[in-house]
Amino acid sequence: MDFDFTPEQMAMRKHMRDFAEREIAPKAAYNDRECKFDWDIAKKIFAEGFLGCPVPEKYGGLGMDYVAYGLMTEEINRVCSSTRTLFSVQTSLVALTILKWGTEAQKQELLPKLCNGEYIGCYGLTEPEAGSDAGNQQTKAVKDGSDYLLTGQKTWISCGSIATHALVFATVDTKLGHKGITCFIVDTKSKGFSAVPIKGKLGLRASDTSSLFLDQVRVPAANMLGGLGEGFKVAMSALDNGRFSVAAGAVGLVQGCIDACTTYAMQRQTFGKPIGEHQQVQAMIADMVADAEAGRLLYLRAAHLKNKGVRNTLETSIAKLFCGEAANKAGHNAVQIFGGYGFSDEYPVERYFRDAKVLNIYEGTREIQRLIIAQDALGIRNANGQSTGRMTALAGTAAEPQLAGV
Repeated sequence: MDFDFTPEQMAMRKHMRDFAEREIAPKAAYNDRECKFDWDIAKKIFAEGFLGCPVPEKYGGLGMDYVAYGLMTEEINRVCSSTRTLFSVQTSLVALTILKWGTEAQKQELLPKLCNGEYIGCYGLTEPEAGSDAGNQQTKAVKDGSDYLLTGQKTWISCGSIATHALVFATVDTKLGHKGITCFIVDTKSKGFSAVPIKGKLGLRASDTSSLFLDQVRVPAANMLGGLGEGFKVAMSALDNGRFSVAAGAVGLVQGCIDACTTYAMQRQTFGKPIGEHQQVQAMIADMVADAEAGRLLYLRAAHLKNKGVRNTLETSIAKLFCGEAANKAGHNAVQIFGGYGFSDEYPVERYFRDAKVLNIYEGTREIQRLIIAQDALGIRNANGQSTGRMTALAGTAAEPQLAGV
């Protein structure tokens, strides 16, 4: 078991940290306060090629592995969760889903432009009546010659108002349940497609979140992603990647809390000494450090399995659950360490506190992650499609073979 990063992984981590501190951190508080998606920052991200980190070079990506992608995601979330959301959607939910399920023509057309930012993608799964119950899709896809007409509504869609293309999940037959769901690549300029930003969010205020409305949107059958009725499989495989980047981002948020608190705790004095010398403050910081280290190992284990092409639904769910909970705990304790100052946006910890909550909600709530993990442990449903439902320390190795598909 090798815990060392390669020179390439370390270089990417440092490059991303330097970029985040130079370009993102100085504007994070202002963009959050103004609820502003910062196109200037986005364009600099596009120019660096970060969005294509794990996409093969032949499709316009950087061709790096999932460890590098996880480290990069952690570094960007260390300073701004809103900016990290762009990565999770564009790379994890859209580009990697097209890479896995797309035809060669779809890959050649879409992936280079998603990697360089010419195209912006969004992931249209959630509906007003289909959140955790993702199989309850009400958006309809009706065959019309060589096209499909899509009608329905999506909500809580990250990047929905800025996207040029949307992965839209719709049912061709509600009687078929999840087996009737199909995924379509939709050009957002299509007639009948509209997006309305959602205002008044608790966190992620500098990211775009929208409702999507589709009224008889005509989509060529050639824009189907995966086969007819395979949309639920497409959606779940996409979430395995999305949850991975959320977990890595959550560790970044914890690290951001550590950085802010350790600096402040040695400057702020009470009772004649820095508050960092008080044991209760030390205890909160110690918990943050332990959680960051444990969470990092969990998402890196998932990254290792992804690099091997081994299915990792279970490991990714464990990472997302633990890291999301750790981020919420860290945000809560960071505000407590800062006291009254933590209650204002003079310092970043109140933003970390607010941004942490969504990590327990989107791309699979903490309750859904617990169901996946518990049902696997109990032998009710094998999360990784493996022959045995029992997770061991050798999960994902030759000692416990797993299926690489959905």
